[in-house]
Amino acid sequence: MNIVRRNREMTGWHFLAIMVAFFSVVIAVNLTMAFLASSSWTGFVVENTYVASQKFNEKAAEGRAQAALHWTSTLTIADGKVSYRLVDSVGNVVAAKRATANFRRPAYASEDQKLDLLPQPDGSLAAPVDAGDGMWIVEIDAEAGLARPYRDVRRLTLRNGMIQ
Repeated sequence: MNIVRRNREMTGWHFLAIMVAFFSVVIAVNLTMAFLASSSWTGFVVENTYVASQKFNEKAAEGRAQAALHWTSTLTIADGKVSYRLVDSVGNVVAAKRATANFRRPAYASEDQKLDLLPQPDGSLAAPVDAGDGMWIVEIDAEAGLARPYRDVRRLTLRNGMIQ
């Protein structure tokens, strides 16, 4: 048995093929990652950053005034329903006329939803909600007889339709 081995040389064409294959993979991965990043989150936070920065002190003052009320709030999500209740500093339920609740995902906007919470007989505000499991940012603006809406922002985790 005579085995003949040919000595294969690396030519310029071999190196060219290796380099083209390598950079093709790198470019394909970069394009895929860029597409996934741009389709999952818009990156949009505020429409005009300059105007938002000018309103910062005003919003901070509103937050301090709201904190001085010493009101407490309760947010409940269960059985496909969101319920929100405000209680004043002496323990009385604050009769809010209505509220809006914005449910936002922290990283993407495709599941965001805005709910109108309506008054209930027990003094709370409620509405049906269809929020999937995972992280949510909930922003509630309640009309509670103040000059500006009472604002409550929470970051929460839902599991099996309930707050964890």
